[in-house]
Order: sequence, then structure tokens, then C-alpha cells
Amino acid sequence: MKKTLTPIAALLISAASVTTASACDMTLRSSDTHPDGYPTVEAVKSMAKEVEAKTDGRICIEVYPSAQLGEEKDTIEQTQLGVIDMVRASFGTFNDIVPETQLFSLPYLFRSVEHQHHVLDGPIGAEVGKAFEAHDLVQLANYDAGSRSFYNSEHPIKSIDDLQGMKFRVMQNDVFVDMMKAIGANATPMPYGEVYSSIQTGVIDGAENNWPSYDSSGHYEVAPYYTQDQHLMVPELVAMSLTTWNKLSPEDQKVIKAAAKNSETLERKLWAEQEKKSEDKVEAAGVKVVKDIDKQPFIDAMKPVYDKYVTTPEAKDLVARIQATE
Repeated sequence: MKKTLTPIAALLISAASVTTASACDMTLRSSDTHPDGYPTVEAVKSMAKEVEAKTDGRICIEVYPSAQLGEEKDTIEQTQLGVIDMVRASFGTFNDIVPETQLFSLPYLFRSVEHQHHVLDGPIGAEVGKAFEAHDLVQLANYDAGSRSFYNSEHPIKSIDDLQGMKFRVMQNDVFVDMMKAIGANATPMPYGEVYSSIQTGVIDGAENNWPSYDSSGHYEVAPYYTQDQHLMVPELVAMSLTTWNKLSPEDQKVIKAAAKNSETLERKLWAEQEKKSEDKVEAAGVKVVKDIDKQPFIDAMKPVYDKYVTTPEAKDLVARIQATE
């Protein structure tokens, strides 16, 4: 399929070339769909400051938040082409491009945020990151995106029995649909913007998401029961165009890699703060939160999902190594 530059992206890139060419020897354009101030955006900004400082102003990174250069899928394609230099996107959006990322959408793959960090910061993370190069991308950093949990309008969910027959909105993703089926609930794929009214009118009983999304969407107002089961933790990442990467000297590549790694630490800190702020806000508003839940029955119920999606020897080996990581 031929990939083309969106008119907005072309306009912004052209403008950026005019306004920054005189200030820096090289200006890299980085895209993010999240708004200004969001943890991922602020992390890439911190990376930009470090790179500019350590290259004495030779290399600048301009961050375009709020999908100014396009939505994730489009900007990933433009980054592959080298039209955009960097992109921050979810592992989930890369699933059709880098097959190695698909397994990170499996439910209950990670036991905790700490477990996810140990996997991503270790040899498995490096192995998956290396796979991006075959698709004209260089993986630079892994960012937190929280854990997704169930919330609903009917009652607290303390066990699988409490989910039976309930209708939950899920993203338009086959893994999510199969996950809900495995625990006896009914999946209703629908756009995110329709969730509030659908819960309010009884079209669905609930949905699933992380603390900041549950808060900022106002879903807690119509679905005041939140169960912290953390069934899904899909990380996000920053990737650079391989074309752009190859234009850099080995010394500048090291600078960018180091700055990207430092931005991981900041993003994780900012994300944790954002999560805590949202959690405190919804609890103060009267949300009933179930925090202590036995996850094992939920994990056991996912066997049909794993049997369906983890089929090759390579995939089985990778999942086994992820689960064995301490």
C-alpha cells in the first residue's frame, strides 16, 4: 500500500523547516496523539532538551502533540518513510507492523507494573526492540500507559461470578472480545466517545480502562464500581525512522539513546503521579474501588485466549520467558 503524507503533516513540516533550519543543524519532528502536558509528551520534551544541550544545539527535536501530524497509525507509516522523524505510539498500534509486539496485548501477561518494567528493561525488551529495525524503525524508549481494569454501573466485581452475562465495551480488538468471552461476559466493541451515554442508558453495563481515562472521560459518574484487576498492561514506545537514524553519527546516536532512556524514568514518574491523582479524585467522588482481588481465577480463564493467539514455537517461548521474568 502506498503511504502518503497528510496535508496537515506536510504543512507543519514545511513550516518547521523554515522556522528552525537556521537555529539547528538538524531538526527532528516527533509526533504524539496525546495532548500537551500528558506524561508521554513531557517525557519526549525532556529528551529534546537533553539532546539539544549535549549536542550544543546542533540537534533539535520538535514535539507535535494532540495528533497535529496525524493519528498513530498514519504517523507510524510516515516515520517508516522518514517523512516524520519520531513517533510515540502504543505497542498495540504496532501490532500489524511489528508482529513481535502482538503478544503484549495478551490479558494478564504482566503480574504488575514492576514485572512489566523488568521485562521491558531486560533482554526481552531489547530483543523486541531490535525487531523494529526490519520495519524501518529504531525503538528508543518504552513508556508506561497504565493498567486497564473493569468498571461498571451495577455492582462491585470481586470474582468471575460477578461478571457473568454483563455487557462491557471493549476496543475493536479480537483479543479483547475473546477475553470477555473467556470470563463469561459479553463484549460490545464501540468507539470510546460513545461509552458514557451507553452506560448511562443501559446499552452496556460498563467498560475497562486505566485510572486517568476513567477519570478524564467522566465514566466514574455513570459507572461507580471499579475493580483493580489490571487485566491488561500495554506499554507505549518512542520510535525513530531508520532513515533518520542512519543520518546520525555514532556519537549522536549514543546521545539520543541515552536521552531517550532518561526520558523513560521521567515518564514513568509522571504517569504514576497522574494515576494517583485520578484514583484519589474518583474515590473522593464516591467510587467503590475493589483493590484486593484474587486474579488467579481470571488468569486461569484466559487459557483459551492464549491457545488461540500463542500458536508458534517462537510465541510460546517468548510468553514463557516473560512469565518467568522475576
